[in-house]
Amino acid sequence: MTQLRLPLGLPDARETEFLISDCNVRAVQQLERWATWPVMAALLVGPRKSGRSVLARIFAAKSGGHIFDDADRASETDVFHAWNLAQQQRRPLLMVAEASLPDWQVKLPDLRSRLAASPLLEIGPPDDALIPQLIERAFERHLLHAKPDVVAWLSRRIERSHIAILRVADVLETEAEQRLTIPMVRQVLGAAGLLSKPEEDEER
Repeated sequence: MTQLRLPLGLPDARETEFLISDCNVRAVQQLERWATWPVMAALLVGPRKSGRSVLARIFAAKSGGHIFDDADRASETDVFHAWNLAQQQRRPLLMVAEASLPDWQVKLPDLRSRLAASPLLEIGPPDDALIPQLIERAFERHLLHAKPDVVAWLSRRIERSHIAILRVADVLETEAEQRLTIPMVRQVLGAAGLLSKPEEDEER
């Protein structure tokens, strides 16, 4: 597992880190090769809380490019002008969104054609290697302490999404003690309906 970090002196480095795994490494590689894009714009798509905005800021800091966050919710005219400006200035534009085409349901034909010509960079759901890392980072932010066996147990029993991991940390911070055990986590998350797989282990 590797990570990218913003080259900025921010006080909380945890907010500027992007963990790299198989589910997102292709997007990272495409950003590193932005000079080879067919146009000076690309679309970065990923689920909520997947780190897409952090990755975009890292890209902008390193490339000198621009970011258009939540582009799928913005005015089509604004996105259209940003795309054209990037071509004129020859500075890369990274449009960040939750959904890709055709989910945008773009009405402006000229914008639709420009988006279709832009490379699509996708961040997928967290994979087996990334989930434990995300759990550990979420626990750290919530000042929760868990041994590796608790993290491994939890990794196999929650929904495979970034949002689910954050919800788990929120619930455990509220309902559980700071030092977590498997029986405690089982009880708290079971009551909250956040365990997605049936029990397979013996009681511990």
